[in-house]
Amino acid sequence: MAASSAETSTIKVYNEFLDGPCFRYPAIKSGDPVEQDKHLKYASLVANAVVVSDVADLTEVMSAMAKDGHPVTPALVACISPYIRDHVRRFGRFALDMADLPAPLNCQPRPFEAAL
Repeated sequence: MAASSAETSTIKVYNEFLDGPCFRYPAIKSGDPVEQDKHLKYASLVANAVVVSDVADLTEVMSAMAKDGHPVTPALVACISPYIRDHVRRFGRFALDMADLPAPLNCQPRPFEAAL
């Protein structure tokens, strides 16, 4: 079964996003299938962690918008992508404070306006 153009576009966008965590150097140097598989899984793990963080942040912002009375429509949400990487610092120092835990993810219904 062939992929639709929307599916192909989504896959293409994800693969372009995946280049970010791979430091724009996605080439796999090893001919060993196990090493190739590890490379792809590690890159996907990092990329998916960034996407989960982005989705949590975007959900929080949309919920705050709805709470403040701003309309959050399906059309607005369709314009938002979790494949944001401008905020990701790939180089530099990272200080991890393991005592500073994030708040639990508060899953809520989507704050869409009622459909017309």
